[in-house]
Amino acid sequence: MMSNLFSIFDPSTNLLNLSLNWMSTLIGLMFIPYSFWFIPNRQFIMWKFISIKLHKEFKMLLGNKFNGSTFIFISLFFFVFFNNFLGLFPYIFTSTSHLNISLSLSLTMWLSFMIYGWINNTQHMFIHMIPQGTPTILMPFMVLIETISNIIRPGTLAVRLTANMIAGHLLLTLLSNTGNQMSFYLLIILIFMQILLLILESAVAIIQAYVISILSTLYSSEVN
Repeated sequence: MMSNLFSIFDPSTNLLNLSLNWMSTLIGLMFIPYSFWFIPNRQFIMWKFISIKLHKEFKMLLGNKFNGSTFIFISLFFFVFFNNFLGLFPYIFTSTSHLNISLSLSLTMWLSFMIYGWINNTQHMFIHMIPQGTPTILMPFMVLIETISNIIRPGTLAVRLTANMIAGHLLLTLLSNTGNQMSFYLLIILIFMQILLLILESAVAIIQAYVISILSTLYSSEVN
């Protein structure tokens, strides 16, 4: 019996009162040994296909500014994707539904971009605060607006990922809790709706991983 609706996101466990559920974040590491097989399997072929597609897209956004930096964003995509997708399985803790993980990722990336940009391209960072063609009287307001929008970027990235993961899981939980009071025919409809929602959540898991990686790529391309 849940004490409240958000108990499904509780990271605590009953084993010596340790938060061992956070270990589910590392489940994606179990897929790494597949890449060392002599005969590639379907999982490795799909992983390589997605990696190449993401590399080409990130390379187009970044240009030749940061050689090899696309692998950072590809790794970010797969990390978020594995945690989003594995969280759909029963009894697996969804770490990306907490700001501890999502904010740590986005804040670390954003801070690294800002530190690099302000140290190596200070003039460019100042110029970026005022769009071209801005009237002189509006320049102070534009600097203030651009500064605020830049500061809240890691928060928006983290909240977007967390809110989407929480919303889908809460909806699935709310619908499943009503199954005890339903008749047989309504229960069949409920199961069908749950399957559709699970398919939607699988798509959301992929989309949110892509969104956070592509936005991080765009933010990094602005510092140079």
